[in-house]
Amino acid sequence: MPISPYHRRSLKGCLAALALVALGAGLSGCAGMSDTIAPAFADPAKYDLYDCKQLEPERKSLASRTAELQGLMTKAETGVAGPVVAELAYRNDYIALRGQSKLADEAWQKSRCQESKPEPPPAAATPAKGARARASRTVN
Repeated sequence: MPISPYHRRSLKGCLAALALVALGAGLSGCAGMSDTIAPAFADPAKYDLYDCKQLEPERKSLASRTAELQGLMTKAETGVAGPVVAELAYRNDYIALRGQSKLADEAWQKSRCQESKPEPPPAAATPAKGARARASRTVN
């Protein structure tokens, strides 16, 4: 019995969807290896000459960029071919940032750095003092 054109298109669509699912599953298996591969994507000597004052903002910047990429990957995964798009578009950058973060953290620990305390906001001049000084000048 011959297959109708409708069934052929339906079969091709199912095979394409199955291929995308298989590709996504295969690529997601690579995602678990990112922690072991991450240092290979970063320069191991990049942070050797950094001091604590330079490492602190660098670590914060790397953490925020990593979180941003993670959010983009999560958002991309909600689409039809999301896992594939997330892997192809963001995974290499994400792995490189994780490697840099790991090396920056190692340099931080090696230098025995500590988080700096946030600076208190500068004390604002009280308006009463300024108003009293002006008032005394106008009276005299």
